[in-house]
This record gives sequence, structure tokens and C-alpha cells, in this order.
Amino acid sequence: MFLFAPINFLRTRTTNFRNIIIREHINQKPQAKFQTNPKSRLLRSFFDLLVLSPPFSLILCQLSFAPQIWFCFVVKEQFLCLLLLLLLPRSIAPLVRMDSTYASPSYPDLSSPAMPTTAGGVSRPVKIIPLQHPTAGAASSSSSSNSPASPAAFFSGLAAKWKRLTFLQFVEGLFPCYRWIRTYRWRDDFQVDLVAGLTIGIMLVPQAMSYAKLAGLEPIYGLYTGFVPIFVYAIFGSSRQLAIGPVALVSLLVSNVLRGIAGSSDELYTELAIVLALMVGMLECIMGLLRLGWLLRFISHSVISGFTTASAVVIGLSQAKYFLGYNITQSSKIVPLIQSIIAGADQFSWPPFVMGSGILAVLLIMKHLGKSRKQFRFLRAAGPLTGVVLGTTLATIFHPSSISLIGEIPQGLPSFSVPKNFGYAKSLIPTAFLITGVAILESVGIAKALAAKNGYELDSSQELVGLGLANIFGSFFSSYPSTGSFSRSAVSNESGAKTGLSGIITGIVMGCALLFLTPLFEFIPQCALAAIVVSAVIGLIEYEEAIFLWRIDKKDFLLWIITCTTTLFLGIEIGVLIGVGVSLAFVIHESANPHIAVLGRLPGTTVYRNVQQYPEAYTYHGIVVVRIDAPIYFANTSYIKDRLRDYEVNVDKSLRRGPEVERIYFVILEMSPVTYIDSSAVQALKDLHHEYKSRDIQIAISNPNRGVLLTLSKAGVVELIGKEWCFVRVHDAVQVCLQQVQSLHRTSSPAESTKPSLFERLLKQRGEDLSVAELESGQRKPTGLRNGGDPNLEEPLLSHKFTP
Repeated sequence: MFLFAPINFLRTRTTNFRNIIIREHINQKPQAKFQTNPKSRLLRSFFDLLVLSPPFSLILCQLSFAPQIWFCFVVKEQFLCLLLLLLLPRSIAPLVRMDSTYASPSYPDLSSPAMPTTAGGVSRPVKIIPLQHPTAGAASSSSSSNSPASPAAFFSGLAAKWKRLTFLQFVEGLFPCYRWIRTYRWRDDFQVDLVAGLTIGIMLVPQAMSYAKLAGLEPIYGLYTGFVPIFVYAIFGSSRQLAIGPVALVSLLVSNVLRGIAGSSDELYTELAIVLALMVGMLECIMGLLRLGWLLRFISHSVISGFTTASAVVIGLSQAKYFLGYNITQSSKIVPLIQSIIAGADQFSWPPFVMGSGILAVLLIMKHLGKSRKQFRFLRAAGPLTGVVLGTTLATIFHPSSISLIGEIPQGLPSFSVPKNFGYAKSLIPTAFLITGVAILESVGIAKALAAKNGYELDSSQELVGLGLANIFGSFFSSYPSTGSFSRSAVSNESGAKTGLSGIITGIVMGCALLFLTPLFEFIPQCALAAIVVSAVIGLIEYEEAIFLWRIDKKDFLLWIITCTTTLFLGIEIGVLIGVGVSLAFVIHESANPHIAVLGRLPGTTVYRNVQQYPEAYTYHGIVVVRIDAPIYFANTSYIKDRLRDYEVNVDKSLRRGPEVERIYFVILEMSPVTYIDSSAVQALKDLHHEYKSRDIQIAISNPNRGVLLTLSKAGVVELIGKEWCFVRVHDAVQVCLQQVQSLHRTSSPAESTKPSLFERLLKQRGEDLSVAELESGQRKPTGLRNGGDPNLEEPLLSHKFTP
């Protein structure tokens, strides 16, 4: 081992000597494009055999350690380099992989003395990647194309789109049902659609009457709501598994708004419920045609979950009167409901409580078995019908006087009538918007999930139009607002529904119930319908969601708690408004305080990542690389400027490399995540540039997208900062800035002002070309530090372990 150590040492020196010689040869053509070929590799092998041979190594060793010939070697350095270059083939030049600096074509003079050099005094080769800076003409044309479309341009584009439609596409857009009608497979699909339609129909009949009672309406209006809208949606709706009709949450909203206008027994109450259906349908159609559903994306899932949970509690307490046997105050707030329940405790009756509790227990057991056991899946859909049959049987056998029955229900299909009494429409607008929001957030969400699960596409706007038309046509046939039901849609999907034909079969079942079965419904106990409602809304109490949010995100948990609490104690409208307001406040806060990260270089790569996420990443003295992970606009410019000032002053000096300088000279902005920048942000960048210039700090921009670069160019920011400081990659910007820092460091050090000799550069930068270049290209793994080498040059590869 001791015998081979001198040979390894000599081999290392001669390898680095060869690198510098070839480097001198390459730098004669800094912008040339080199390609490796078999001939070059053969010549390189020949050169290695010649230069790394023991005699040549011995000669170099004597030159480096013999004082008597050292002066002669220095004087004849240029002659020796020229002699070797004449002996070496010119095709060896492309064999050495070097760091290439990428810049825009607008860089003034890449070969001029102003171009920074390496520590060895040798210019670094530069490869040119076209980074097109917009001209005035291109800027104006692009700005017109990227600017918000004018109304004329919008309608002209819409007209052009309509002209491109074929007749088949036009029919499918107008009647989405045509998509499944023309490909319907009767042998494969009809049987499962028939089973699914019958199952949902049997489930919907008792639920419709129960939800109508929850809305303060007669049970017949629940049956009407589950009849006509289903047929309309099957034609104009795009989902093939969504089951629409009356639902508990919408029924509660209808009762909450109409109770303050008229009594539930008044005819005006029923007329306003029908008018509300028309208003909701028109809003849904308008939002669908104008594609405005994105407005409700600002309402987070935490708000919806908290609101749904609170509403489920209120719905359950509102049904307590049918279990207890006495009337309680109708309210959407929990405190009046509890006070009313406690105040009437002396009127408690055992028969409805026992019957209702027993039916509820049976329904919950059937629901649990239907969810947990595949062989009992049918029990989940048969639960409501079982509750009705069981309650009717018990009421018929025992005839308890304290149990109230539904009473007479009109027989026959609904007649056509135009909604009236629009004088109260103004007071119904907030609830109409709220019901529309529930339809978008819940029904469309369920429909999209089922469409993805069954392998077909669903247009959210078309879905809103389908729901809107269902409510509009339904209002002409005495129905109150309807929307998609989560429970019935899940049962429809589990039953194997393939197309909208299952919905048509459900509508036929509802029609048969209206024509032939209404005389049987008058003996159904009220407590049985209340048990059906309570068993349905128990699943809406999402306490598990609150636990999940507490583990994942405390902010979302706080939002859930705020929405749920305010809805319970202050009412539905106020609770929703507060929840949406707090949600928007969180959005504004996140937008005004975007995430900003200081980037460091991962060892052995040219990749730059957040130094807090990757502790192995290192930075360079005098350079700060900052990534802004959000659009830059008027609300967050002050925050971004303050953070940049903080990074300038308070820089983490651990894991820093390069020449040690006292302060920051360069701030590199990684702008790939910045999708938009406005005039306020442009002015802020100008102010920041002037502020930095006063302290001799240069801003560099890396990888801006086309829209951002266009805005910066039109505003003069690119000219102000300098086109030569716009880079394709962060690594390119770092290399140029690092060379500048090295120049400043050499200038500030008098001992290094003289040009070092060839052998001094060999000793200082040995292994730089091969070690760093081959590590970055991934062609060689690190061999560790040799002979006390510089740890900045030979770096370990990044481990696969993820460190958050």
C-alpha cells in the first residue's frame, strides 16, 4: 500500500495537470458545441496512457519538488503547454465535461474581460439557450391575446365554437341523455338499471314524505318533488348515478326561511316553497350557462362539513316532537329547541317514544349491516320502507290515541300550474343562493365522484343546468327545491345503475305511488317518518372529520368549529355567512403572506431546493436564492419585500460554501411558481432594485414564465435589471454570481492579485473539472476527499432519505 501511495499521488497531479491543459485548449473557443464520438474516446484513452504513465509522472514530480528546475518550469510554462497542445489531437477537447453557464442571447459580450472568470483566471465556457425577450410589437400583440376578453370577443369566440360543433355534438350538448341512449346495451344494462331504479323508488317514497314534513309541507309535496324533477334530470342531467329529489338539508333551509313569513298550514307557505324552487332553478341555470360555479370554490370543505354537522343536529332535534308526543318550538337554533323540549317534559307520552325509538333502532341496525356486510347490502335501501311498514302495522294493531298519523293524502299526479306570489321573492333570495350553493358543493361533487368511479366524463356546468331545469319544471308541477341525495346516490351506485334509465324507472315508481298507493299512506305514524329522517341525518354528523382536521390542520379544525358553533347558536344563515367570511379571511391571509423559501444546492446535483426541507442542501457566501411560491400582486408585495430584507440581514450561515465574503452581493429570485404579477408588484420590484443598487446588491431573475416575463418587459423591469441577469435555471444564475463573488474575493485579497502559475492552479483546483462536472452529470460517484482536498469540490451524492 505504501508503494502505491506515491503512484496514486502522481496520478492525481498529472490528471489535474492534463485537465488544465485541455481546459486552456477549450477556452480558445468558449461558445463551440462539442460532441463526444468513438474517435474522441479512443484518443482520450491514448492520452491517458501517455500522460499518466510512471515516467511522465516522475518527470512532473521532479518538476514540482526540484527547486533548481522550478524556475525553469515556470518560465517555460507557455512553451510546455504549446508543445503538449501540438502533440495532442484537437478532438480531445470535448472529452472534459465542464460546468456550462446558460444565459440569454442578449448577454453583452460573453468573451469580454467583464465576463467573470474562475479562480484560476480562466474564463468559463458559456452555452447559449434562447431566452426570447418580448419586443414592443410582440408585447402589444401578446398583451391583447392574454388580456381579459371583451364582451365582443367573448361572443365571437362563442359563435365560432358553435360553428365548429357537429350535429351530433349539438344534440349531445342539448340533451346529454343522448350520450347513453345511442350506446345503450339492453341485454347488459337494462336489468341492473331496473333493479337500481326500483330500489331507489322504494327508498324515496317514504323519504319524500318525511322530508316534506321536515320542510313544513304536506307529505304529498314531497312525492311531487320526487316525481317530475327526476324525469327532467334524466333528460338534461349528465350524471348517470345521481339520485335527485327532496333532501333533509334543503328541507330544513326551506322551513327556516318560510317559517318567518307564513304559518305552515297557510296556503301562502306552500306557494312560496314552489316559488323558491323556481328561483333556485333559475339561479342554477344561470350559473351553469355562465360557468360561474368556480365562485363557490372559495368555500372550503371545512365550512361545508361544519355547517352540515350543525344542520344535522338541528334536524334531529326538530323531529323530537314526534318521539315525545308534544309540540316544541320550531327554530333553526339549538338553544330554543332545547328550552322547548325541557319546558314540555310534563307532556311526555310513552307510546310514540317507544314506537319511534324501536323503528329508529331497526333502521340503524339495517343501515349498519347494509354498509358493513356485502350480503346484506339490500338492507340499506330497504330501511325506509321497512320503517313505514313496521310503523303502519304497529299503529293498526294497537291503535294508540297518542300517536298521530299522516292522514289523508290526495291521489293522482300533480297538475300543471304557474308559480305565483312573487311579492316575497326578495326575502327568498338569500335562501335561494344558499340552496344553490349546497347543490353545487354537494350534488355536483357527488356526481363527479360517481362519474370518475364509473369511467365517464361529467361537465359541471351541464350538471348545474340539469339541476336547474329539474327545479324549474318541477315548480310548474307543485314541487319544492330538490337536489342530489348523497345516501340515495350511493345506493344507486351500489345497486349497479349504469345509465339515466334507472332515474326514469324511479320516476315511474313515484308515479305509481301517487296513482295507486296514497290511500295506504294515511295510516303511517308521524314517529315512523321522524325515525326515517333521524336515521338519514345521523350520517351527516361528521365528528370524524373534526378529529381528522385536528390531526392534519389546526386552521381547518378552527374553521370547522367556528362554522358548526355559529350555525348551532346563531342560526343557519348567520352561521354560513360567518363560516364563509372566515374562510375567505384565511384565503386572503394566505394570499397576502405567501410561502417564500431560501433555496440551497443539493450535493452532487444542480438541483436547488428549500434548505429547511433538505438540510443537506448548501448555499454560497454572498448569494441568496429565494423562491416565491405564489403570484405577486398588490396584497403581498410588502410582505415579500420585508422577507427579502430579512434574508439579506439574517442569513443562515450553516452549510455555506464558496469564497467567504462579509455580506450579500446577489439576490436570485426563482420565479417559476409565480404565475401572475401586477403593476403594484412591478413597482415594488423597481423600488427593490434601486434599494439594492444603493447597497451594491444585484437582483437576478430565474425562469419566469412567459406572462410574467412579458409584464416585466413591458414595464421596463428587464431593462432596468439587465437582460444579462435573466437566466434559464437557478444553477446558471448561481454560477455567474459565484464567479462574480470569486472576482470580488480575489480583488479584495492583495496576495492573490498576481496571476498564479500553472502548477499553483493545479494544486488549488485539482479535480474541479472532473469531480464537479462528472458528479453533476451523474457519470461518476464521489470517491471521497483525497490528500486533504477541498470539500466544496468533491461532494457526496444526496441520500434517498426524505427529511421534512
